[in-house]
Amino acid sequence: MSAIDELREHVRGRYAEAALAVVRGRNACCGPNDCCGDVGCTDERFGAAVYDDAERRELPEAARLASLGCGNPVAVAELRKGETVLDLGSGGGIDVLLSARRVGPTGVAYGLDMTEEMLALARRNAAQSGVTNAHFLVGHIEAIPLPAESVDVVISNCVINLSGDKPAVLGELARVLKPGGRVGISDVVAEDVLSPAERAERGSWAGCVAGALSRTEYVTGLEAAGLEDVEVRFTHPVADGMHAAIVRARKPAAPGRAAG
Repeated sequence: MSAIDELREHVRGRYAEAALAVVRGRNACCGPNDCCGDVGCTDERFGAAVYDDAERRELPEAARLASLGCGNPVAVAELRKGETVLDLGSGGGIDVLLSARRVGPTGVAYGLDMTEEMLALARRNAAQSGVTNAHFLVGHIEAIPLPAESVDVVISNCVINLSGDKPAVLGELARVLKPGGRVGISDVVAEDVLSPAERAERGSWAGCVAGALSRTEYVTGLEAAGLEDVEVRFTHPVADGMHAAIVRARKPAAPGRAAG
C-alpha cells in the first residue's frame, strides 16, 4: 500500500466512525483537535454552526450532526436555478441538499464521497428531506466519476486538505467543469510562512489541518490546472497561522462565449 493509500484509509476510517456516531445520535465534527465523533465538540468554527438559522431549518438533524466543514460553500458558489453542482467529499450531504434546493428541479446536485457509511447517511438524509435532484456517488476526489465538462459548479467543504494528491484533485475539478464554470470552496488554508512540518504541529491530517495547502500553493495549483480569476480569502482563524478560507476560481469560457 502506498503512502497516499495509507493516508486515504486513515481518513476514510475516521469519517466512517463519524457517520456511525451520527447514526447513534452523537455529534460529528472536524477541527484542529481531531475531535470527530466527540459528543463534547462544540467548536463554532466548524460544522453546522457556520450556516444560518434558515439553512439549518431546511435540514434533517442527522445532516446537521454530520456537518464537518469550515464554511458554507453553497453561499460562496452563488448557485442558480438549473445548474449542475458537484460537491467533493459530500459527507452526510448537508451541502448537496442545500445545493439541490438552490438549483431547483431543473438542476442537479451530485455528492462524491469515498466513505460508504457517509454515503448511506447522506442518502437517508436526502430521502427524509424529500429532495429528489440530489445524487450521491462513491469514488475518490482524485478521480471524479463524471464526464469532462459536465458540471457548472464545483463546491467542497473542508475536504481538499484531506487529499494526499492535491494536484490530481485540482486537475480533476477543472476537467469536469464546463467552460465558464466556477469553483466555490471552503477549506482550511495555511499562511505562506508556515512549512508543511509547522502545519502538522498545529493539528492532525484527518483533523483538517496538517494537510492544508498554503494560500500561494492553492493559487498556483488552481492556475496550473487551467483555472483563472483565482481568489483565496481568509475568513477566520482555526489555529496559529491557519485559517478557514473561501476559494474561488473560474474555468475560461469557450471562445466566443461569455462566462456564466
